[in-house]
Amino acid sequence: MNTLTPNVIVAADGGGSGCRAAAGTVEQGILGQASAGPGNVHNDFETAVSNLAAAIGQALDHAGLGNTPLDQITAHLGVAGAHSQVEEQALSNALPYGRVTVSGDRATSVRGALGTADGFVVALGTGTIVARQQNLQMTTVGGWGFDLSDQASGAWLGRRLLEEIVLAEDGLREHSDLSRTVSAANGGLMGLVQFSSVAPPSQFAKFARELITAASAGDPLGQALMAEGAVYLETALTKLGFQSGDILALAGGVGPHYAPYLPAALCGNIQPPKGSALEGAFAMAAMAAQAP
Repeated sequence: MNTLTPNVIVAADGGGSGCRAAAGTVEQGILGQASAGPGNVHNDFETAVSNLAAAIGQALDHAGLGNTPLDQITAHLGVAGAHSQVEEQALSNALPYGRVTVSGDRATSVRGALGTADGFVVALGTGTIVARQQNLQMTTVGGWGFDLSDQASGAWLGRRLLEEIVLAEDGLREHSDLSRTVSAANGGLMGLVQFSSVAPPSQFAKFARELITAASAGDPLGQALMAEGAVYLETALTKLGFQSGDILALAGGVGPHYAPYLPAALCGNIQPPKGSALEGAFAMAAMAAQAP
């Protein structure tokens, strides 16, 4: 790399509902940010690559670094759906920057939430991240995607809500105000069945906000589904070795809303995330830029 050129770095956080990018330098930090459409490489690789590249390009422009030769840029991308080295390498190969490192979004979420501290993270958006960081080494459980996993996430809450609505429409459950309202607003039973046959995880996750609001207002179905998700989170954290008094960061658009539903043993040292997954990715890009 030309030593007269600033150490330009870019980072991206790609999720099922959208991606965000940051650009800056090692010396000055983040100077510009941008966002684009979904960045889950497992659900739609080509679209994710296009969205990630677009967001990074806009972030470079916003940072005043748009004229930087691409081969002099170091990038780190933390993306949902990158479950293996094959997927990570494919994304790295698809991008034009001089040095590219890729991880799943779990690594960047944890680094952003905890910085360099030991602790535990529950990061819930469209998908699920439950992780422990110890000496900058990360251990996770779950988060294997909407088809088989992602319990407690926004997409999971949305799907569980629709499952309960279908049961209520069949007369096998009692409706609550939440289920009745969502059903009526989405075409009833057949409308929801048609929706579920084609909707991606991000569309299911859109129901989570309404569910969380209803649960906070006392709706029994909303509260029951939040409690169901909380049981999963407790089990996952226990498996990772959580002990009373350990740091727990609740992150993402859904994560902090679980605090009232978690048992007291998990809540003694809840701390706000130190930063976002995007900031975690930027810190990892800075490390890569300074590596030999």
